[in-house]
Amino acid sequence: MTRMIPFEAQQHLDWLALTDALAAGHDLPPAKVEDVFLYQGDNTLLNRSAWIAGLGVLVKAATIFPGNPAKGKPMVGGAVNLMSDDDGSLQAILDFALVTKWKTAGDSLLAARRLARPDSRNILIVGAGTVGHSLLAAYGAAFPDAKFTVWNRSPAGAETFAAQNPGVQVASDLETAVRAADIVTSATMSTVPIIMGEWLQPGQHIDLIGAYRPDMREADDAAILKSRVFVDNRHTTMEHIGELKAPLASGVITPAHVIADYYELSSFQRRTDDEITLFKNGGGAHLDLMTADYILRAVADA
Repeated sequence: MTRMIPFEAQQHLDWLALTDALAAGHDLPPAKVEDVFLYQGDNTLLNRSAWIAGLGVLVKAATIFPGNPAKGKPMVGGAVNLMSDDDGSLQAILDFALVTKWKTAGDSLLAARRLARPDSRNILIVGAGTVGHSLLAAYGAAFPDAKFTVWNRSPAGAETFAAQNPGVQVASDLETAVRAADIVTSATMSTVPIIMGEWLQPGQHIDLIGAYRPDMREADDAAILKSRVFVDNRHTTMEHIGELKAPLASGVITPAHVIADYYELSSFQRRTDDEITLFKNGGGAHLDLMTADYILRAVADA
């Protein structure tokens, strides 16, 4: 019987349990992943597929209609289908926003649990959009004593974010906020670096989420050079996202500068309290699959 998993199912989910599930998923054989894009005018259909032997099969269909907000409709929609690895049967249809929310923030949280200093108390969220709210919830679960600050390119957006999340402070100057943070987690749509290496301080952990195209990046070359760099998946980040593709192409770094991805999770370790660690969250359908499997099991156990 195919299960329908609505967004409200998140009441049964736990951020730390999700990161444990993501870690366990990378003990299985490497995922087979394929993305297919279809276009009609300004509109896009993105089909992301993943197959992990021993776990399952997933197809995530995302529609991006830039004209929708002017009509009072969401720009991004879609659906997630989870199928059995044993017989191919459809196990569940999951809410698109549910899977995307928990996958994106959970991806970053797994790295932070391994790389950020456990005593991190000041967390800066760069970007006051939908992902920023998810990051607040995720990081709050792993660092319950932390104080949060938000910076947004539009000050009004930051003020709204803080009003919706009592206790969150608003930063007016990004440089000052970055210098004061133990963890910086950034989810913007920037195509030029906004986080500069000269601002980074010993012991920080930097989490970069926003950039997903070759022409996008949130941190400059100096930040990449100053940090020990980790990624969720080498194949979906290094040659596809500007954060790493640009400095690799220009010779600023070599592939060896990226220490490990999640298939080498034992290498996700902080060596000293003073080193700067940087994680590039690239996403990918294999992480959607691991997240969907976790959601289905959590709901079944509820």
